[in-house]
Amino acid sequence: MTDMQVNPSFRLAYVPGVTPGKWVRVWSERLPDVPLDLLAVPAGDGEATLREGTADAGLVRLPVDRDVLSAIPLYAETTVVVFPKDHWLAAAEEVALGDLAEEVVFHPLDDTLGWPGGLPGRPAIERPASTADAVELVAANVGVLLVPQSLARLHHRKDLTFRPVAEAPQSQVALAWLEERTTDLVEEFIGIVRGRTVNSSRGRGAQPAAEPQKAAAPRKSQPQKGGQQKSGQQKAGQHKGGQQKGRPKPAAGGRGAAAAKRGKPKRRS
Repeated sequence: MTDMQVNPSFRLAYVPGVTPGKWVRVWSERLPDVPLDLLAVPAGDGEATLREGTADAGLVRLPVDRDVLSAIPLYAETTVVVFPKDHWLAAAEEVALGDLAEEVVFHPLDDTLGWPGGLPGRPAIERPASTADAVELVAANVGVLLVPQSLARLHHRKDLTFRPVAEAPQSQVALAWLEERTTDLVEEFIGIVRGRTVNSSRGRGAQPAAEPQKAAAPRKSQPQKGGQQKSGQQKAGQHKGGQQKGRPKPAAGGRGAAAAKRGKPKRRS
């Protein structure tokens, strides 16, 4: 890892639909002296931004070139179809790809889904330049659009709605950075997106280990209760034994008194 002082601030790129706010808040709490600069980039420019060194790391959509960039997948998004509110698809809770067979489906140039099996429905005459342009065409009731759910919300309009699409490919968001520029600040942000605590973080936000507390002075040993009982029993036994060792006093009216009363026996003549 390179020295942290090379990067007095941390530059984070992010593509449309990604909301880095929760991670930015954690960063500001852990590293208040290191500014985090956000850089919004078009969906197709995330990888190029990192290659050029314009950002230290980026929240981008996969795939990216793994020979150049390191990437940690974070989550996959539900794919939805966007259409006018009065469209017949609005009656369904979920749309199947087969339901779009007769629909014009726009395929913008900044599409993030890929469609390895081919786009469903009928193709438009030409591809819109961007997702925003495709949304405008959908609002004009020319066709429908398949996008990650976050993009549908980003381009929300009152006259449009969307539904999830079963079996459609999904867009996956990842944290990516140049492998050769894995700085301490990059490690710090990796720890934040992975949910590491302050003490388990590998970066500079980790707290120093607490000094061991001084050992408390040993307490004076107290006699055990069992020992006290035993000692008391011994004393009782000694007292009892002392009574047994002394001569017992003759009981009143015993044999000694009777013998003294009878006196000496008389001799027979």
